[in-house]
Order: sequence, then C-alpha cells, then structure tokens
Amino acid sequence: MTIFQSIVLGLIQGLTELLPISSSAHLNLIPWILTWNIPESFDVALHFGTLLAIGIFFFMDWINLIKCGVNQIVGKKSNEGKLFWYFVIATIPGAIIGFVLDRFFEECLKAPIIIAFSLIIMGIILYVVDKYSKNETKYENLTLKQTFLVGLSQCLAFIPGVSRSGITMTTARLLRIDRESSAKFSFMLATPIIFGATLLKLSDFVFNMEFIIGVLVSFIVGIFVIKYLLEFLKKGTFKCFAIYRIVVGILAIIIFFVR
Repeated sequence: MTIFQSIVLGLIQGLTELLPISSSAHLNLIPWILTWNIPESFDVALHFGTLLAIGIFFFMDWINLIKCGVNQIVGKKSNEGKLFWYFVIATIPGAIIGFVLDRFFEECLKAPIIIAFSLIIMGIILYVVDKYSKNETKYENLTLKQTFLVGLSQCLAFIPGVSRSGITMTTARLLRIDRESSAKFSFMLATPIIFGATLLKLSDFVFNMEFIIGVLVSFIVGIFVIKYLLEFLKKGTFKCFAIYRIVVGILAIIIFFVR
C-alpha cells in the first residue's frame, strides 16, 4: 500500500462516511476498479478518522448529554438527559444485530454487483422518502420510538452500499424528523458504533505512515463534511445524494459486465 493510496482512500472515507452515499461501497469499489490490494483493517482505520471528526465537532454536545444523562439518574430531569438515554437504548439493538449479521454475511455481500444494486435501491428509497416526508420533529424533540427505530435501522448497514448514514437518515425522514435534525442525529448515533468497531479491530492496525496519513485526511475532510452538510440541509434536500447513488451504482454495473 502506498501513501498516494492512503490519501485517496482517506479523502473518499471523509467524504462518504458522513454523507448518505455509503463509504463501504466506495472503499470496496475504488480498489476493485483500480485493482489495489488494500488491507481490510485499513477500512476501520479510516473510520477512526471520521470518528475523531464527529467526536471533536460534537464534543460539547456529548459532554452536555452525558452530564444531563447522569443527572437524570439522580432526579434532575431534563430533555437532554432523557435524550442521552434514548441514545443508549437506540445504540444497543442495532449494534448487536449489526455485529452478528456483519460477522456471518459480510464477505458474501462484498461482490461489486451486490454493492451496485444496494446503492441504486437505497438511492431510490432515500429520494422517495425524503420527497414525501414532512418536517415535524426537531433534534431536541426526538421521541424514544423515533430514536429506537433509527438506531435499529443501523443493523442493515452491514450490507455494503446501504450506508449507515443513508439508512439512519432515511429512517429518520420516514419518521418525519426534519433533514438537519436527521443528519445530526445520524452523526451522533455513529459515535458509539464506530468507536466500538475501532476497538474490535484495534489489534489489526498497523501504525505506519500510510495509516497516519489516511486517518488524518479522513478526519480533516470529515470535519468539513459535517459542517457544510448541516448548513446545506437547512434549505436543501437529499435529492442530489440519491441521484449520485443511482449514477454510481449504474456505472459499477457497467464496469462489472464490461470486465
């Protein structure tokens, strides 16, 4: 693996992990198209970069949530404290089910043709759901039912091409959560999931220059993506991401059959 490859993949990870377009699809398709031999653990290392981006960007949000969550136990009730425990409840089932499914089915679902169809199908679903769903709930008013269902939907992210961000944002929109709140909730919900995946693969990491550069690039790009996506979704829609998914999926199918 070269430094150039680590920069390219770090850039791809930073752009695609936090957008609803599937980082796993891109990190599988790009090496396949370019015939790069990339260590499997490098994928998780790049996710660590975006984990740092989410952690730093939402650092004060997490500190406040944790503080209020602890206060909730001792009787100091607050909306933030309630939301913290909603996050805990939402994370557990999706993480467990997703881990089991990923462990047994991950390899058989990495075929480029499966990834391509996953991109297209989820792109269509994202477009339809986003277009016809109303904006009724903001981030601070999320309910237990909404957070649980969005968290549970993460178990489908084990399929490359579905996208963890894509499925959580789509589910959030289906539950009538507004676009900006859907994105923020998706980012916050990603923190414990990516952290857990990083810990599980930590022993496989090779801490060389390629690793450091890849993580750094994905971190820097991830910070910008979070900032500008949240700004964009104040007025924009998910339409462009849905179209992008469909186009990439079609191109992947064409390349697959040409080869």
